[in-house]
Amino acid sequence: MRMEGKGGKGEGGKGKNNAPKLSLSVQYACEAEGLPTRPQFRRWVRAALSAPAAMTLRIVDAVEGQVLNRDFRGKDYATNVLTFAYGKENGLLGGDIVLCAPVVAREAAEQGKSLLAHYAHLTVHGVLHMQGLDHETAADARIMESLEVEIMRGLRFNNPYAS
Repeated sequence: MRMEGKGGKGEGGKGKNNAPKLSLSVQYACEAEGLPTRPQFRRWVRAALSAPAAMTLRIVDAVEGQVLNRDFRGKDYATNVLTFAYGKENGLLGGDIVLCAPVVAREAAEQGKSLLAHYAHLTVHGVLHMQGLDHETAADARIMESLEVEIMRGLRFNNPYAS
């Protein structure tokens, strides 16, 4: 699945502050309370990014989230975050991250987390997936979760896995 968005393909390398270059399109495909701003999403993506990237981050409703999860993962329900990683092209990682607003809001309330912290965590989680990390095995999950905790602390959020 490739979603078109604003921002073209740039050259690889580093941007300002020696951070990896980033072309990011944020698409608000639904209305919901408490959605993060584009600058907030950009900050969270940059914090998790280790290589130059061109990506789209799309916030969707439950219907679109369910359709995407069903069509691409064979699971007929809306999930919190989906990552579509396309690999490297012209030195840039390519990918799309889809966040399902009603699922994110429900989970934040159920887990007693702020909505903003949960969006930040799921954005970081999606960016790590886009870069090839996963949590299919216990060992891989420990590695990925420890990176998420470190990145979230750097963003001044609490450990997202603490109960």
